[in-house]
Amino acid sequence: MNIEFGSAIVVDVQISCNCHSLDKRKPMFDFSLFRHPLAGTPMGTALDLCIVLAALIWILSVVTREYSWIDRSWSICPLLYCLIVAASVNFQSPRVALMTALVGLWSVRLTFNFARKGGYWRGGEDYRWAVVKERMGPIGFQALNITFVAPGQMLIIWLFTSPIHLAWLEQGEPLGVLDLVAAALFFVFFVGETVADEQMWRFQEDKKKRLAAGEQPLEPFLRHGLYHYCRHPNYLCEMALWCSFYLFGVAASGIWFHWTGLGCIALIALFAGSIPLTETISSSKYPDYETYKQSTPMLIPFVKINRSNAKS
Repeated sequence: MNIEFGSAIVVDVQISCNCHSLDKRKPMFDFSLFRHPLAGTPMGTALDLCIVLAALIWILSVVTREYSWIDRSWSICPLLYCLIVAASVNFQSPRVALMTALVGLWSVRLTFNFARKGGYWRGGEDYRWAVVKERMGPIGFQALNITFVAPGQMLIIWLFTSPIHLAWLEQGEPLGVLDLVAAALFFVFFVGETVADEQMWRFQEDKKKRLAAGEQPLEPFLRHGLYHYCRHPNYLCEMALWCSFYLFGVAASGIWFHWTGLGCIALIALFAGSIPLTETISSSKYPDYETYKQSTPMLIPFVKINRSNAKS
């Protein structure tokens, strides 16, 4: 079915009757809303879905005055995009299936962690959005919301999932050593992120209980466990995990530098911008946090940058 409105938008729904075909030119389900270079491919369908969801998230943020709708989508959308690609080949591509399974594992764990913190309920907005709104003012923040908070971050999510597009393009390429390396690295960083989030969860729960009982917390902020070696081990593992995911695309195509690698770069840039904001808030709440910053690396364990020496 092909419905065209003017020259800007095309709705094209194609259902393939051959469910066992691995013909990459005939995806099992193709729903194209916009003309773009990936139209007619599973990741093109995922991009269309990304655009629709970005618009929906922006509308919800304006209507509800809550800006964590993007955070609620963060752990879910990558799995949706991978499932679109995997379903297009009837789950018959070993590399695509492996990538989808790993993203599914990541998605379930991160969704669980976000849910237990109340992130999916009303009032579960990330505390940093209030700080950003106060700093930018209502007009400036709404400009940020319509350009970056919803559409910008949704595009980043789609981008760091996009290496599966290379696996789809090269379905006939068998799994190799680099795939095993990518899977092993992904799993190691997945475990690291899980441990870091669990340590933070237990620390925050203990802190809440002590404060509710009128007691002082043992520490104002977490600096033991993985947080003894760097200040943001969960962020480190999240970035490294998706960089590992890109290696699957390299294994499939043999190309080390590809546009699908922009997702890793964009994700690192996102954390590079959010970490200073988080640490500014922590420093304003906890005087000892500056000492912690001086003694503990931000991201890479055992690697510290002496700012005074750097300035000189």
